[in-house]
Formats: sequence, C-alpha cells, structure tokens
Amino acid sequence: MSHSELAYQTIKQKIITLELKPLAVIDEQVLMESLRLGRTPIHEALHRLARENLVIIAPRRGMFVADISVTDLQKIFELRVQIEGYCAQLAAQRATDAQITEMEQVLGGLEHVAPADTQELMSIDQRLHQMLYTAADNKFLADELNRLHALSLRLWYLAVDKVDDVKGSVDEHRLVVDALKARDCTLAEALMQRHVAHFQELIRAAL
Repeated sequence: MSHSELAYQTIKQKIITLELKPLAVIDEQVLMESLRLGRTPIHEALHRLARENLVIIAPRRGMFVADISVTDLQKIFELRVQIEGYCAQLAAQRATDAQITEMEQVLGGLEHVAPADTQELMSIDQRLHQMLYTAADNKFLADELNRLHALSLRLWYLAVDKVDDVKGSVDEHRLVVDALKARDCTLAEALMQRHVAHFQELIRAAL
C-alpha cells in the first residue's frame, strides 16, 4: 500500500467511525505526526476524501470534516438499494469460488463476536460489503458504492448505540452469500435490497 493510500484509508476510517467528528477542523500537521507520513500523501488523501463528500475544503478557512445530514439519509439509501442490489446480481454471476469462500469465513467470525461489540460487528459488515463490491468485478460500480456506503456508515455510527440488534443485521449477509453460492442472481439482488432497506430503517428509528 502506498503512503497516499494508507493516509486515505486511515483518515477515511477515522471520519466514518466519528473519531474525527463532523465539522471538526482538520490539521494536516497533526495528521502527519499521528500517522507518521509526509505532507504530500496526507494532502492527496484529504483532496480525495473531499471528492467523496467526507471532507470540506474552504478557501482561506482550511479543511473540515463534512457534517452529517440526517435529511440526506433517504436520498443516499434510494441509490444504495438499487445499485447495491444490482451489485449483488452481478456478484452472483461473477464471484469466484475463492471469493465466496472468503465471505463465508468472515461470516464465520460472527459466532465469536459478542452482540455488544458494535465496533467489531460494524467492521465485519464493512468488510462484507467491500468484498461484495469486488466480487461484482466492476471498478466503476465499486467506487460509487464505496463512496455511498461510507456516507451511510457515518449515520450508522451516529446511531449504533441506540440499535438493539446490530448482530442480527450483519448476519443478514449470510443469506446473500448463500444466494451467491447458488448463483441465484434474482434472489441475491432481492436479499441485498432488503438488507440495505432494513439498515436504513434501523438508523431512522434510532435517530
């Protein structure tokens, strides 16, 4: 992983998990020191995150973490339901046996995670979505879904302490993976759309 990619992934995760809070001022020097990276990779990462609507660059004022807008929830999920369902459909056609096996292995780890360990549960959910995007074998689709998923994850982390059954929500991926394994495109699409819609309902109820 290049220094620029490392900076991007690390800062993005801090924003998604709200370690870097909405509207917080971003100090490049502090990031350089904490990540032990140079100014160029940090700068490149922040501009990349700005293109993904996670960072705001304000001329003569500096950089800020983008705010979280609950009113955007419906619009984000309108897109995700359709695009992520299509992604699952493609993955049912294109996923390799090795990719499906890897998803099953990640799901197997759920058995060892306590229902109260929301950080680990959300980490597993995030990995499964990213694996699905990769399995669809369409870089342009994956890029857009990663962007939308990051925006919705910030809302999820805002609400997660008020959600009763995070583990049950993550476990919904099991049926999706079974549909991929059966190469059932229609079922995979329907199950993923249901999962995304359920995810939205949980956040809306909690906020």
